[in-house]
Amino acid sequence: MGRIRRATSRTLGLTAALALVGAAPAVGAPAAEHPSKWELVDIGQRTCVTSDFGHPGQYFLVPLRGYWATPLEVGTRNLPPGSSPQPTTIAPAERHHEDHVLEGVMSPLAPAPVGVYTAEVWASDGEVTQAVPITITFKERCY
Repeated sequence: MGRIRRATSRTLGLTAALALVGAAPAVGAPAAEHPSKWELVDIGQRTCVTSDFGHPGQYFLVPLRGYWATPLEVGTRNLPPGSSPQPTTIAPAERHHEDHVLEGVMSPLAPAPVGVYTAEVWASDGEVTQAVPITITFKERCY
């Protein structure tokens, strides 16, 4: 009978210890447990597009640093007329490497007259919106 009590006691002690460990916050806890602190990073994005064709499959990078507890909406704006930006949502940064997240946003570019256009990649958490420039050069030919 003594062995059963000791085994039961050990099992209950181990179970209680595991329950306490499980209740403690994990190292690197998900972003939902942290306040949002993020930044859209200007990496000097630029592209060249042929003026008579545009670029229907254009993507731009959305380089983010930090973490956020709610989804971020991201997109592009101030594109040449006829272009069709396609905003998207980025889930809270639980799967990022260190403090950097690199996503992409599709931004089909319509044909436009030869010239240099400054558009923007933007990100918003619903309270704060940040934007960084994109330089789009339309030429007869890009090399």
